[in-house]
Formats: sequence, C-alpha cells, structure tokens
Amino acid sequence: MRRHFFLPGIDLHRAAHRTCSRIARSLHPGLKAWTARRVTLLPVREGVVRIRPPPSIFPSAEHSLATAFSGRVVHRAHPAAFVRVLDRYFYLGMSLLILVLVTATFSTTVPSRLFHPKTAPPYIVWLHGAVFYGWVLFFILQSGLVRIRKTRWHRTIGWFGLALGIAVFGLGVSTTIVMHRFEFLTLHQGQNAIVYSSIPLWDMLCFAVVFSLAILWRKKLEYHRRLMLIASCVLTAAAWGRLPESVLPGLWFYAGVDLLILMGAARDLLVNRKIHRVYLIVLPLLISGQIVIAQITFTESWKRLAHAILF
Repeated sequence: MRRHFFLPGIDLHRAAHRTCSRIARSLHPGLKAWTARRVTLLPVREGVVRIRPPPSIFPSAEHSLATAFSGRVVHRAHPAAFVRVLDRYFYLGMSLLILVLVTATFSTTVPSRLFHPKTAPPYIVWLHGAVFYGWVLFFILQSGLVRIRKTRWHRTIGWFGLALGIAVFGLGVSTTIVMHRFEFLTLHQGQNAIVYSSIPLWDMLCFAVVFSLAILWRKKLEYHRRLMLIASCVLTAAAWGRLPESVLPGLWFYAGVDLLILMGAARDLLVNRKIHRVYLIVLPLLISGQIVIAQITFTESWKRLAHAILF
C-alpha cells in the first residue's frame, strides 16, 4: 500500500520516481522510459525519508535503497576502493603470496639438502618437489583464468588439477615414509626421524579431505574456491616450518598456515560483511587437529604407530 508523506517544499513521490528511474537506467541501459513503476516509501524518522524501489528491477540488496535528506536524494555509497580490489584480486593475490612464501623459504634449505648434500637423498624427493611446486603454479594459473573470466578454460584444465592433486597426496605420503626412513637408517637422526612423521602425514590428510570436498562441490563456486585456497594453504606448512626457530618455535609454524586462512575469512568479512561457513567449519577443525598433533607427537603410542607405518 502506498503511503504519502509531505514535507514543506518537497514532492517526495516525484523525487522517488526520478531517482529510481535514474538508477534503473544506469543498471539496465535499455530501460529509458521507466518512470511509472510503483515506489514504496518507508515511514519518516527524524526527517529522513527512505525510498525502496521495486525488487523486480533491483534484485540485489546493494541497490535496493536510496535515502532522501532535506529534499535531496543520496545514493548508497559504493564500496571503498580497497574492498573492490579484495573482491576482484584476492584469490590471485593469495596464490602469488603462496608462491613467494614457498620460493623464499625453500631456497634456504634446498641447495644444501638437494644440490650439495653430504649424502644424496632418494630420488623421490626431486619428484615430490616438482609436483608440489607445480601445484602452486597451477593454483596461480587457475586463479588468473577466473580473474580474466576464462571459466571454460578453468573447467577444462581443472581435470588436470584433479590428477595433480591426487599426485600431490600420493607423493606426499610416499615421500614422508621414504624420507623419514632415510633419516632414521642412513642419517641416524634417532627417534625424532620417526615421531616427526606425524606432521607431514597430518598435512596430507588435511589436504586430501579439503581437496576432495573442493572437487565434490566444484559447481558451487563460493565453496569450491575457498576450499581450494584452504587446500593450498595447508601445503605451506613445510614452508613455514623452514623459518628459524626464533621466529616460529616448535610446532608454532602452523600459525602461519592458519594466518593465511584467516586472511580469507577477513576478506569475506570486508567484502560480504560475513564470514563464509567454509571458514567457520574448516578452520576450527584444522586448529583442533593441529593441537592434537602437537600433543600426541612425542607420546609412546605414536612412536609405536609411526614405527609400524615407516617400517
């Protein structure tokens, strides 16, 4: 039901129709004669008249409200430039950040452990490194294709990503077993070589679960892209673990992984004004698992289980 409110010198309904017509033409260039549509005026409060255009023309809540102050119609402000940049370039930026992180941290250990080692490691380490680095590059490629709206290419290449993700998991578990056995038998690093196998095995389990969900929900964009980001963040645990002990002592390197995921939640909060349920569910579970791993790694039960897995 239309409500009429009159303020001295202000024709509210005419102002409302004129404002809504202008907005509609800016959103839909083909609507040039849109002036006869119904406009609902909400009750006056403290001299402010709120005007709600028809929902059929404005399906988005972002364009559903104009406000008139003292006879002037003021449109809702556009998002800040920083928020627009987050909305458009966040996932591409995160993929590049992960690339920089992995390259910078592994460059401190790869030369001494792979290129000039005292004892040559198993060859599977080379294959493992190539596949994991290939995953980071693939994540950048897919994020870039989405940014330039090449979604057909994104979906087509995605099947290669499925094979690559399976290879990441398979090589991750295999390399963990081979390398920790190598460290115990050949490098004689003692029980630490056995008990610390819990960390990469946990990382591979987390990656497998999150990656599987991302593939399962590949047609649900908002779920898929967040799960793929989390899967890539999980793989950075080895990179964070190469930082000096003075920066992240012990198992606190997991805080770096959680920080990357929290950046995704913060992006949602700034852009969408709420955190997506993917972060609300996955991040607490991930942190809980990290705490459990930190507690059981040095227990006798895990030592026996790890020994059975490795040998």
